[in-house]
Parts: sequence; C-alpha cells; structure tokens
Amino acid sequence: MYVPAAQLGEQVREHHVNGQLSPGRLTMPHTTDIRDKRRDGSTSMIRVLLVEDDVRLAAALGDALSAGGLEVRHVTTGAAALEAPVADVVLLDLGLPDGDGLDVLAALRARFDMGGAGIIVVTARGREADRVAGLRAGADDYVTKPIALGELFARIEAVARRTNPSAQAHLGVGPLDLDLTSRQATRDGVDGGLTAKEFDLLLALAREPGEAVSRDRLTLQVWQTVWPGTQRTLEVHVATLRAKLGDPSLIETVRGVGYRLVQEPP
Repeated sequence: MYVPAAQLGEQVREHHVNGQLSPGRLTMPHTTDIRDKRRDGSTSMIRVLLVEDDVRLAAALGDALSAGGLEVRHVTTGAAALEAPVADVVLLDLGLPDGDGLDVLAALRARFDMGGAGIIVVTARGREADRVAGLRAGADDYVTKPIALGELFARIEAVARRTNPSAQAHLGVGPLDLDLTSRQATRDGVDGGLTAKEFDLLLALAREPGEAVSRDRLTLQVWQTVWPGTQRTLEVHVATLRAKLGDPSLIETVRGVGYRLVQEPP
C-alpha cells in the first residue's frame, strides 16, 4: 500500500528560491493529475519509490510529488529500497547510509519484478564520470541537485512513458505517426521504411517532442551504451532518418546537447 507523502516525515515549509529543489528549498509547480496505463489495461497514478536518506528533503519532495498526482513511497536505505513494492519510477539518491547507490541501482535492475521500472538518479554527484557511471549502471536518467521541480515532473513522465510502452499503441508528433505495435513510422500516411534502430531512435525523440535529448541518452536508449564511439553511429542514423522522413527540418541539431524532434515543422 503506497503511503501519502504527508506521512513521510516532518512537514517542511521552507523558502521558494528560483523554482529549484534543494534541502530547504521547494517551489510547487502547477499540479497535474499524471496517470499511467498499466500493462493489464487499468489506469492509475504513477507509483514513485523515493530513495533518499535526507528525511526533510524527502518530506518536501514527497509532498510536492503527491500534490502533482503521483503515488509516493519513501525509504531511506538501499536495503529498504530492495524490499519495497514494485514501482513505476524510482528516484534514487546515490549517497545512502548503507552502501553505494550504484550497487542499489544494479540490484534493483536485477529484481525480476523491478527490472522494468524507470530509474532516475537524483544526486549531488555532478561530475561527468559520475553521470557516465550512473547511466552505465542502468539509470534511465541522471539529474543533479538542486533541480527545478517542474523539470523533475517532466523527467518522471518521460521515463514512465519509455518504460511502459504498452500504455499507448500510437504516438503522433506533427505529421509523424509511430505505430508501437507494428513498429512502423509514417509521415502524412507514407511509410518511411525505417530499420529497427532508426525506429528506436525516432521513438526516443518522439517521446519527448520539442525537447532537446542528449546524445548520451539517445545512445543509451537505442544502443544500450554511452561508449564515445557510438556518437558517430548516432550521427549516421540521424542523417539517414532525416532523409527517410523526407523533411530534414523535423529533427533539429541542438549544438552541444543532442537532437530535438520538432512538433510543428516550419
């Protein structure tokens, strides 16, 4: 049974600073009712497992996520996380009192009933080496504290969509329609004849329309690696995908970041 965020610990009422969340800093976004369609066809709120040893921060974050329509369970240790009920998305701090969070991440992936959960690392470790280690260990996303609460909601929604593809049979962005069952992509009704990897790449972009998706996230999702040599493979697939879609402007290059699928082509 998922517990209300109000029961996570001491209620925290702190300052609103720059819309960012850090210990003692919380800004509420416009609340929305975020729901997820289960594999059995039922619909309910996204279940979030919050693994954070800072009880005050967890209480503030848990209250905000609950107010935004998420079901939240909070644990403070890696051991408790591994014993927790199945979640749709795990928010995992790496600085846990009973071990390294990367080990917990790998163990969560190894759980047969938690292997499909989306895992977002939320940590103060911001070095590139730390981000690469987190992604290689199995994280679906990696963000550093402090983080804007609105951005965190968007990342939770995006990860939940990626890790529960059966929630929808079609995905439409502008003139594009992706059939997730047949794995075919059409533009204005014309089949693009995409290969498996090209479809996976387009799908990764289409699940975050209008948003810049980093090269590392794309290579991780499509090729399950962040090895630098895969960057050239990504560039080749983007070029081929643009050609097959018949409109290069549909996929924009975001310099220094990655690529964006535009929602309304010029």
